[in-house]
Amino acid sequence: MAADGRDGKKINVDPKLLELLACPLTKGPLAWDPERGELISRVAKLAYPVRDGIPIMLPSEARTISAEDVLSPPRLGGPS
Repeated sequence: MAADGRDGKKINVDPKLLELLACPLTKGPLAWDPERGELISRVAKLAYPVRDGIPIMLPSEARTISAEDVLSPPRLGGPS
């Protein structure tokens, strides 16, 4: 899986790592949003950033997502 890094290059995130990660607040599953390069916790309504291929699993670094974002699954990229 890839996300744009700060320098515009694609960043790869190991899918096996994503399977192991859980939301630090709810201990629930995370969904990958490749468009924004974030791991989404729908229960906590938080989006954790991935920087330089490293998930930043700190609630203080996460952004709050809206109820609409929580209900709609992340898009898988490609043309809309």
